[in-house]
Amino acid sequence: MDLLDPLLHPPCLQPLNPHGASPLTLMHPDSQASAARRTMTSLPVSRSTALACWIVLALIWFVPLGWRALFSPDEGRYASIGLAMLQSGDWITPRLNGLLYFEKPIFQYWVTAASLGVFGINEFAARFWPALSGFLTIVAVWFTARRLWGSLSGAYAALLAAGMTWISANSHFLTLDMGLTFFQALSLCAFLIAQNDDADARERRNAMWVCWAAMAGATLSKGLVGIVIPGATLVLYSLLQRQFGFWRRMHWGSGLFIYFLLAAPWFIAVSLKNPGFFDFFFIREHFRRFLTDEARRTGEAWYFVPVLLLGALPWTTMLPQWLWRGTRREVSETFQPARLLVIWSVFIFAFFSVSRSKLPSYILPMFPALALLGAYWLPRADPRRLRWHLIAPAGFWLVAVGAWFSTDMFVSETQPLAVVQPFMDMLAGSAVVSLLAFGAAWWLLGRGRKLFAVVLVSLASVLGVSTVMLGHDHYAFQMRSSKNVAAILQPYVGSEVPVFAVRFYDQSLPFYLRRPVVLVDYRDEFTYGQDAEPALWIPTLEGFVERWQSSPRAAAVMPPDTYEEMQKRQLPMRLVYEDPRRRVVVKPEETKP
Repeated sequence: MDLLDPLLHPPCLQPLNPHGASPLTLMHPDSQASAARRTMTSLPVSRSTALACWIVLALIWFVPLGWRALFSPDEGRYASIGLAMLQSGDWITPRLNGLLYFEKPIFQYWVTAASLGVFGINEFAARFWPALSGFLTIVAVWFTARRLWGSLSGAYAALLAAGMTWISANSHFLTLDMGLTFFQALSLCAFLIAQNDDADARERRNAMWVCWAAMAGATLSKGLVGIVIPGATLVLYSLLQRQFGFWRRMHWGSGLFIYFLLAAPWFIAVSLKNPGFFDFFFIREHFRRFLTDEARRTGEAWYFVPVLLLGALPWTTMLPQWLWRGTRREVSETFQPARLLVIWSVFIFAFFSVSRSKLPSYILPMFPALALLGAYWLPRADPRRLRWHLIAPAGFWLVAVGAWFSTDMFVSETQPLAVVQPFMDMLAGSAVVSLLAFGAAWWLLGRGRKLFAVVLVSLASVLGVSTVMLGHDHYAFQMRSSKNVAAILQPYVGSEVPVFAVRFYDQSLPFYLRRPVVLVDYRDEFTYGQDAEPALWIPTLEGFVERWQSSPRAAAVMPPDTYEEMQKRQLPMRLVYEDPRRRVVVKPEETKP
């Protein structure tokens, strides 16, 4: 309940000071205007209403986590690493499918292993940290906007962040990006609070300590980007604003101590235990990935434009006004938080746009900053004019309805109707619910009920994203997950019989089997681990055939063309499962469960 107190008891309801004067009269003149803005933007809802909104959001956010199978590649990969850590008790060296894996730092593996230990080995536990970090990101932007601009802005910040498609989707999908985004949002929010003009010495020190700790968390989540983005943003802000005074308020001594105390021990320990770590992680995974095409994730300069436009839904058409408003100078304030938010957002977009390695989730850390900009702008916006911003997301959902009527266009040999139709049905259902919500929001905005309209649109967006992802599970379960394959294999292989992944690898298979598989003639991201420990895999098809022949019992997963090749070699095997991507076989001599 303490978390809700600032939201439910805005500054305008706080008592006068003991001498009877308003708190504003005791402030420095430069901070009176910002305090006055916070006083005038109190939250016009009751305590019970605000609490109900948080509860509903939490239920929609967390309850569906375990309803979907983990699918490849990302979800299976990161769940398997966390499970291996839990099973082995080695909290220093991450392993993927039993092989050394140093592409990313350790923090999320720790949290995933702990979550699997607490909640059991299941999908809810595997996805818990992304969902929790997404929810905490919403809390962070709410608290920050409330502190800077008042309780109403805090409520808008939370609603805008929760409703953003890209924040909601990545919070319910197992990757490292939502955890990184939380720590980067926390460092940004803490810095904004620390450098705010009316922050006192104690608040500034505590907030900067949180900022330094959050940067350490970001570094442990995904590497040097955890300090590159905040550092570059501050340098650009200083140069563009010609403001350098905040550099003296960073608490460098204690802050650096906190940062290295939290971030350095693991990097030191893993480097001592694995001498090749430093070169692989810092040189290959940072500089070479950014500057070269080695990761094979190239894209055009405009690669992230559709990601931004779709990811910001349902607020996309508001973005230009948010950014424009953020560039305007508040003459009453020395430090300009909105301008810093604009620089943060633009830098992230530009930084990853020039990178030679691109994935859609890379720009996720800019979205909490955009939500804060929206919260800065929205209290001043005319409710009736806001109605026109509902047209773009409504158009998106109308296209989804049209796609449902054209389901046959998405059916192919590799995507049969049985897996496409359930997804399209859920997509259409989400579209109908969202369109109804937009209609109600249009009506509310026409009557000046701006906050309630935003609540409705935001909750509809979260529910819509969750429903679409549930629909996607029908496709992922059959085509991108090995949950069903593991269930079929369990009676044949138990916990001891080797399972071979021949020229094929599904990242979710080790998680659902609860143990690694033996890779055959397959490298991809395993190259470092395979070179370091060559005995843990089979580099050639001939080596697999020899191993298969000598094993009393065995099972294998392979693509269709490799299965046909093994049939021509008359390898003794019995087919127990097939789909467009793979064939699952067992050795026939001793295959009865």
